[in-house]
Amino acid sequence: MAAPQRPLFVLTNRLPESAVALLREAGEVRSDEREAAIPRRDLLDLVAGAEAVLTLLGDRVDAELLDAAGPQLRCVANVAVGYDNVDVAAAAERGVVVTNTPGVLDEATADLTLALILATTRRVVEGDRLVRSGRAWSWGMHFMLGGGLQGKLLGIVGLGGIGRRVAQRARAFGMRIAYHSRHRAPAEVEAGLEAERMPLERLLAEADVLSLHCPLTPETHHLIGAAELAAMKPSAVLVNTARGPVVDEGALAAALEEGRIAAAGLDVYEREPHVERRLPELDNVVLVPHLGSATVETRTAMAELAARNAISVLSGQGPLTPVR
Repeated sequence: MAAPQRPLFVLTNRLPESAVALLREAGEVRSDEREAAIPRRDLLDLVAGAEAVLTLLGDRVDAELLDAAGPQLRCVANVAVGYDNVDVAAAAERGVVVTNTPGVLDEATADLTLALILATTRRVVEGDRLVRSGRAWSWGMHFMLGGGLQGKLLGIVGLGGIGRRVAQRARAFGMRIAYHSRHRAPAEVEAGLEAERMPLERLLAEADVLSLHCPLTPETHHLIGAAELAAMKPSAVLVNTARGPVVDEGALAAALEEGRIAAAGLDVYEREPHVERRLPELDNVVLVPHLGSATVETRTAMAELAARNAISVLSGQGPLTPVR
């Protein structure tokens, strides 16, 4: 009697070996070993026959890809907390469960957010460029002055897991906390952070640092555009570690060029890996290449959670962290 066929897990990118080992215990593994996103045609060929596909945020999971995988596909495990790259409705129509990796990247992303806040307010990257350039400089009372954080208001858009951890870190620097969110945070969270919920219009007007942590949805696309930037203080700093299209990059570049806000720190972009052409030329913006979750520990935990999700779905136990 033939042994039962083992399920096929397809990986669209090279994942940490500990996650791959979990999948190999549960079934067969097919993967693409390239670090960069693979061409669309190659991706469609790769997923054929898969019962579970582990995807990255750069992979567009739509009806075409779901159909290319075939009717036996049961799970798309997105190795990210966001899932704007996945057509969840199309997956549901085909009976495919979609999962993500919430929670495990909160600390790392909050750390990077604070790094961007400090780098922008204290002009760290600008100073680094000056020293590396070899140009003459000397210490002086008015040389490269930045701004302190003590007593300043941190405005958080989206007080979820990452936003809360950013607020905790900011309080250690003496910042005050306010937030805007569709739903009010639990009373104990507000009390613990001494956070005030505000309408977005008021938050824009009062925040010294505005930090974005909302998901990308049709409602949040270009949530921060020309009008919102005009409502901010000229001394304010904008930090985005959420999703690039939450900010109108062209409007942001214009606001920075014209001094209508003081600075920006960006980890995400509207059309990654492309960046609005004016931004790299500006001294008052810090640009990093989507590094929010980029620690060894966090990326490993994300991949392992995605693997456990896929295994759990295929074994009939249901998803651990489903997208609803």
